[in-house]
Amino acid sequence: MQALRGDAPGGGTLAALAFAWLAGIGVQLQQRELADSATLAALLGAALAGIATAALARRRAWRGLALPAVAALGFAWASTLAAQRLQEALPESLEGQDLELVGVVASLPRQVSAGVRFTFEVERAHRHGCPVDVPRRVSLGWYGDRAQGSTAGPGSDLEAGQRWRLTARLRAPHGQVNPHGFDFELWLFERGVRATGYVRDGAAAPPPVRLASRVGQRVERWRQRVRDAVFARVADDPRAAGVLAGLSVGDQAAIDRSDWDVFRATGTAHLVAISGLHVTMFAWGAGALVAAAWRRSARLVLWLPAPTAARWGGVGAAAAYALLAGWGVPAQRTVWMLVTAAALASLGRQWPWPLVLLAAAVAVSAVDPWALLQPGFWLSFVAVGLLMGSQPAAASNDRVASRAARLWRAVRGALRTQVVATVGLAPLTLVLFQQVSLVGFVANLVAIPVVTLVVTPLALLGAIVPAAWDLGAVVVGALSIALGSLAAWPAAVHVAAAAPWWTQLAGLLAAALLIAPLPWRLRALALPLVLPLLWPAVERPPHGRYELLVADVGQGSAVLLRTARHALLYDAGPQYSRDSDAGQRVLVPLLRSLGVRRLDALVLSHRDTDHVGGAAAVLAALPVRRVIGAVPEGAAVPVAAAARRCEAGERWRWDGVEFELLHPPADDHTRGLRPNALSCVLRVVDERGRAVLLAGDIEAAQEAALVRRVGERLRSDGLLVPHHGSRTSSSALFLDAVAPRVAWVQAGYRNRFGHPADEVLQRYAERGIEVVRSDRCGAWRWRGADDTVPTCERDRARRYWHRRF
Repeated sequence: MQALRGDAPGGGTLAALAFAWLAGIGVQLQQRELADSATLAALLGAALAGIATAALARRRAWRGLALPAVAALGFAWASTLAAQRLQEALPESLEGQDLELVGVVASLPRQVSAGVRFTFEVERAHRHGCPVDVPRRVSLGWYGDRAQGSTAGPGSDLEAGQRWRLTARLRAPHGQVNPHGFDFELWLFERGVRATGYVRDGAAAPPPVRLASRVGQRVERWRQRVRDAVFARVADDPRAAGVLAGLSVGDQAAIDRSDWDVFRATGTAHLVAISGLHVTMFAWGAGALVAAAWRRSARLVLWLPAPTAARWGGVGAAAAYALLAGWGVPAQRTVWMLVTAAALASLGRQWPWPLVLLAAAVAVSAVDPWALLQPGFWLSFVAVGLLMGSQPAAASNDRVASRAARLWRAVRGALRTQVVATVGLAPLTLVLFQQVSLVGFVANLVAIPVVTLVVTPLALLGAIVPAAWDLGAVVVGALSIALGSLAAWPAAVHVAAAAPWWTQLAGLLAAALLIAPLPWRLRALALPLVLPLLWPAVERPPHGRYELLVADVGQGSAVLLRTARHALLYDAGPQYSRDSDAGQRVLVPLLRSLGVRRLDALVLSHRDTDHVGGAAAVLAALPVRRVIGAVPEGAAVPVAAAARRCEAGERWRWDGVEFELLHPPADDHTRGLRPNALSCVLRVVDERGRAVLLAGDIEAAQEAALVRRVGERLRSDGLLVPHHGSRTSSSALFLDAVAPRVAWVQAGYRNRFGHPADEVLQRYAERGIEVVRSDRCGAWRWRGADDTVPTCERDRARRYWHRRF
């Protein structure tokens, strides 16, 4: 209608409409609860009516009517997609129950330390012979002796495309929730996985039965064959094989954890995943080949111009590559971006690059609204925007320039592109990850051409000519040595605390100023703008107070105590598997985001792995001045820290706050007691007399001994519940002596020990003690000032996709 009247919206109006759509989705992603279906229907109707009215309005009224209507449409669209996924919730009554599932292995089985994990598409489910409704896509683990390697049963391998009948226990998606931590529940929600669980494969359950070997999933079956062939061919170098498998079929889990650490430290992690760079390069290469072949046929050129054929041929090839690489979410985003750019170019108009980027963002968010919460989305779009926006004026076409001059021009352009990407993305990387690689420019200067032009083609060619993997492994090995030497530099990575929003905004503005083609007088303003982001002010408790953070580490213990100038970590969480622990996954990122550059003390209550499992990662990542307690075997303790036993009677004072070890007595260490009985018990008191008691895993006998020996000094405002709420602890005598107002239970969701026990919770309830559970609260934080209220991170950061209790 507008076009017929000559009032078609221009580029500015189209950009405003795109921003309105993205703003509507952005607001929807911040909702704690999803609107009901009637409200969504009314909102959708109002949005469509507003757009229709705007189409009939005159020029001046067009934007005023259309912008709010398009924003409402984006909000309603994202809510509708979210409602569809939320409807697939697992009924609470089925959690933890033995369910008979029949379905198909729908993903590449991923090797873990104790077995395999895979996505299972459920076709039907029964409980006690009666059909029940469960989510269509679930994530299952198959552990135990019968799941060694890729083996799912005696003599049979678990493969994509197989149909199985098996017994499994499921639970609703549940992740650990810590400040600035990874949102596992959002990760599952975006992928449509609405339950997790494990296969019951033992005497108490019927054995799993494979019903068919090839039921669809042809792409996943091909991916598994290629991955297994890579590891068989490069058996003498499994780390290089993992990188080749990651680049060829998108199996990032095949890459060794130590290699991931090197890639992150050197800023090259984006190169070893099927990222937007790989998909785009594949599209460019395929497009060039299509164009060259197309121009050889006069009939084809008359039917369709070669540039158009090349454009869509590249898009098709990129989509095929992304599909064969697992159709991961980052690859999907890139494909939709390429489709949008190709469609706009095919319309025959010269579109401004900001409008092309905005159109691509609208297309991606329409398919996947939750992409706006992913770092990869912003890194991809900002990188392209910086490169486009910083381009200098085109030079004249000098056809008589020498080959050397053209080569130098190409090299200079490549260096400039790398500088723009490195400098321009550094503030955004700090905002998203609280760290930036200082060796990333040099590392990427070498790694980008090597990985993109050599390793990735060899990884893909190996599927046809396996000998290519041998050469690829040699190149990967040489590259790993080079990157490892860069990552070993003392200042390879700059780590900063999570900054407030205004600091983040100033840092992003600094990047835009520095990269934009502006006079250097204006670019110099970038330095004062970026400094607060590089070294943000860290909020600390005032003198005489402490801040307490009870971390969410699952079935384990980890508590951070900070005073005005000191930090103490009590326990380091559990070891989740052979290659994963709470230190690496939770505590080190958490400490860095909070601005904790060093630990003045690490207290490890006792040697059980749910308390010391993450200690090695913490000791390797941060300077630790003093270690008290049982250090796990293999953990490298700094000489200056000189770990010593925990003994009652030791006291120290930091910034007006008193610390005292109450248990165990020195002679208990010679009595051959169990580790729980030797748990360090730490009491912390501020200048106002507010105290917290961290009790480790002591049991009733040690509680009674403490009451006899310490008496009134046990009284505290807060208590870390002994032994995670086990029946053997939290005796009535002990609770009466401590008399806390609040108690914290650190326990995993639906853990196999049944912590906290119902009778223990009853004892706390009888005394009016508030109990905070990490599986329901997430991290619990109290800032130590009179006017602050303790907060549960799960309540503070709650969104509609999070588990409700």
